[in-house]
Amino acid sequence: MGHTLVIVESPTKARTIKSFLPKGFQVIASMGHVRDLPKGASEIPAAMKKEKWSRIGVNTAEDFEPLYVVPKDKKKVVRELKSALKDAKEVLLATDEDREGESISWHLLELLKPKVPTKRMVFHEITKQAITKALQKTRDLDMELVHAQETRRILDRLVGYTLSPLLWKKVAWGLSAGRVQSVSVRLLVKRERERRAFQRASYWDLKTILEKNNVPIEARLINYADQKIAKGSDFDEKTGKLKVGNKSNLLKEKEAKELVTLLAADKWIVKSVDKKPTIRKPVPPFTTSTLQQEANRKMRLSARETMRCAQGLYERGFITYMRTDSVNLSEQAIRASRKCVELRYGKDYLSEAPRQFASSTRNAQEAHEAIRPAGETFRAPNDTGLNGRDLALYELIWKRTVASQMAEARLTMLSVDISVRDAIFRASGKNIDFPGFFRAYVEGSDDPEVALEGQEIVLPVLNVGDVLSPKSVDAMGHETKPPARYSEASLVKTLEKEGIGRPSTYASIIGTIVDRGYASLSANSLAPTFTAFAVTSLLEEHFPDLVDTTFTARMESSLDEISSGTVQWLPYLESFYKGRKGLAAQVDKREGDIDGKAYRKVDLEGIPCTVRIGSNGPWLEGKRINEEGEEVDAKGNLPIDITPGDLDEEKVKQILDGPSDLGNHPDTGEKVYLRFGPWGPFVQLGEALDKKEKPRRASLPKNIKTQELSLDEAVKLLSLPRLLGEHPDGGTIEARTGQFGPYVVWDKGNGEKPDNRSLKKEDDVYEIDLKRAIELLAIPKLGRGGRMALRDLGVPKGGEENIHVYNGPYGLYVKQGKINASLPKGKGAEEITIEEAIQLLEVKKSSKTSSTTKKKSTTTKTGRLRASQVKVIKPKDK
Repeated sequence: MGHTLVIVESPTKARTIKSFLPKGFQVIASMGHVRDLPKGASEIPAAMKKEKWSRIGVNTAEDFEPLYVVPKDKKKVVRELKSALKDAKEVLLATDEDREGESISWHLLELLKPKVPTKRMVFHEITKQAITKALQKTRDLDMELVHAQETRRILDRLVGYTLSPLLWKKVAWGLSAGRVQSVSVRLLVKRERERRAFQRASYWDLKTILEKNNVPIEARLINYADQKIAKGSDFDEKTGKLKVGNKSNLLKEKEAKELVTLLAADKWIVKSVDKKPTIRKPVPPFTTSTLQQEANRKMRLSARETMRCAQGLYERGFITYMRTDSVNLSEQAIRASRKCVELRYGKDYLSEAPRQFASSTRNAQEAHEAIRPAGETFRAPNDTGLNGRDLALYELIWKRTVASQMAEARLTMLSVDISVRDAIFRASGKNIDFPGFFRAYVEGSDDPEVALEGQEIVLPVLNVGDVLSPKSVDAMGHETKPPARYSEASLVKTLEKEGIGRPSTYASIIGTIVDRGYASLSANSLAPTFTAFAVTSLLEEHFPDLVDTTFTARMESSLDEISSGTVQWLPYLESFYKGRKGLAAQVDKREGDIDGKAYRKVDLEGIPCTVRIGSNGPWLEGKRINEEGEEVDAKGNLPIDITPGDLDEEKVKQILDGPSDLGNHPDTGEKVYLRFGPWGPFVQLGEALDKKEKPRRASLPKNIKTQELSLDEAVKLLSLPRLLGEHPDGGTIEARTGQFGPYVVWDKGNGEKPDNRSLKKEDDVYEIDLKRAIELLAIPKLGRGGRMALRDLGVPKGGEENIHVYNGPYGLYVKQGKINASLPKGKGAEEITIEEAIQLLEVKKSSKTSSTTKKKSTTTKTGRLRASQVKVIKPKDK
């Protein structure tokens, strides 16, 4: 009879779906795309290498025909799929229902060429009900979606592979450009330019703590002598002065302190009380981008981590599909949400009627539901069996979905003006009369200084004429702050607002920006690098459209219109790439005009030097004063953690002046120097006498400022590594510090691999003793993902590394070095012996070896099917 072959993207998805399918179904994972454009010269078939267009992988001369190949790591998967197809009576392509999923299904169809009936099986959640329904409502491939995805892929390849080689020649080898990536980098660079142009301003005001019935009331000075008191928003960011036409009173420190003395002993009277009832409505359920934003704000997850975690929750049946622009909820989801509200919070907390939402995002695709808990009833977070990051993200989705069907929050906003002499102070309060959806969920903010609106600000009952007693009156100095750098959340929000890219690609875009060295991520802020400045300047001057947000948004709209069939893909690609104004002609024309030297440097306003982009990173070129008092040329490495927004005259002087002599080491008498390298400032003991023997060095911790470094601190830093003594089992133990902080290391000798452990918070690397080091080294080492080993089985005979037992997301497994092997079902961590573990690991090693040493199969090259050529085989009439 044969079986029904179901093809999905991942093993996790395969396992979950299989549990809901009847007998006679075989589920196999394609591991994502089975074909793609070649990623390098090694993937281009020999017969095609002579073609000029083969480097791009798209035949620009013949209707942009793509060259599709099976990557080396997918050939085994393809063989398994073809083998499973031999006995199949029908094929169900069950990849995700979006452009990417449709494209994967089309590639599978093209590559496998099944001779049995083949259909698309689509669903938005992996539950028994959804899978049963999907089996009954299969459909044909949607070729408009396939064309839209293919056009997007070709367009991205044309932009990337045409512009990137230009950047290699003109700026630095290995750089990349991208249709959405380059616009995103420019957003970061523009913000950093604004930060550099920002002029700080200082201003003063008064804060008082008043009291009524033992309840404190905080109030700020807003007006004095009928003149408004200046605040931060009154200043021009480019001049640091009050905005033109602004007549606010700019208090200085002296005036503010004189006012404190004048007002402190006077009578404080309530002048007015303004009460304003207001309501707050819940925000819509999550889309891809809002989930990324909120997970970044509340859980400090990167967009990439959020999507990885959400993918796992979807594939295991906990949430609906996580790549969606829609805020719509199905009737099933609304019923489930309202049931959760009623059970957990009571009927009073339900909205009067089921609430639906409409997307306001540009280019939004309303094809799917919002991201929500899966199923007809929502599992409470504590009943899921999830833990850690998975549980936190599921709970976030659960709360946001349930809150969407809750009653509005009712609040009263209070504004109280208090007069004293010629001054008016204002106190603000907020009473939550009915919390409504606040009971379940309050949205985070991109501004860390803005309090969550679910927090109450309590004021006592105040009436006009009430006399209040001041507990304190203080003069408060303030300084305006430059525009904040983008966080991942705020960059995603901006990209979505501008209609740039697709939310499903934001995670990979941000990841690429960081991976390629265009930005560094620190304290949840994206800081552009000097390379980003150089590349953005070149693209702005010579290819302004490609980094313009409006132009990119129009491209996105055109790609969406291709998916709906209102725009033809081929004429669009022709107009974009070919012709006098096409990308290819523009690059050819401008390549000779672009002076690479001009873009291998970055000139920053207010900095008396030039930053140059070199093969080993950015470096400074400027002037310094030598020992004779003469101005001479100077160069210096730019520490990798200094960004364009951080570089100032003081840092430039420190780097260009060369090593600073801190004094003589008290024990050796050698000079101790402060120096700067590409990885930041460091201290050095003595000079290098020859190239083989380097002097002792130590990096400066981030909490020590170079201008405050003393000789004693430098000597302390140079004391590492410290020899602590001998280990009872032989070998020596040292205390050191490295890239990931302080640690102790046990050098076992006899060619054995050293063992190390990070120090705990309470340990001091300069004070730790041998006894404590031995205690730390006795703690089982953490495995991948920070997991603690359940057992150490020891080192097998003739081996070099210990075998440990761990508990992972998919059950118990043993690990030796980089090889993992799952424990057989029913075998506990305490039952496994080292002999059994060795056998399991050997089987795993041999399977890995066989998959990597098989002969290369010939590269597959197939063209595209146009809509008119598509033939999905349908069941024959009985």
